[in-house]
Amino acid sequence: MEKKIKSLENRKESYKTSKNVLISFKYAFSGINYVLKTSRNFKIQLIFAFASLMIGFLLQISLNNYVILIATIMSVLILEILNTSIESIVDLVVKKEFSGLAKISKDTSAGAVLLASINSVIIAVYIFFPKIKLLF
Repeated sequence: MEKKIKSLENRKESYKTSKNVLISFKYAFSGINYVLKTSRNFKIQLIFAFASLMIGFLLQISLNNYVILIATIMSVLILEILNTSIESIVDLVVKKEFSGLAKISKDTSAGAVLLASINSVIIAVYIFFPKIKLLF
């Protein structure tokens, strides 16, 4: 929670839309950096992403399969960032009180990440299994 407060102090005028493209990029990278620092799941997903890319390199998968693999990895990471964003907004609105609608919002955004993760496993099996099968 303390990290969240420090991060927010740097954006006192976050309600404004930046007119400078470079500053917009700075804000975007700040958001990615925030998720990287605060989200355990994002870190785990990055580890699996790196491992998948290394396995793809070792198995010498095709360029097309690399593009599919990277797109799949990006979809999981993007959804994790959106999940973090949704959870933060919900926490801001409901404070520390229980809300059934807040629970639905948080659970469904987490469910989207779960589905993307399951999809990534299916894609990995599709790409890697034929290559691994050839090794044996």
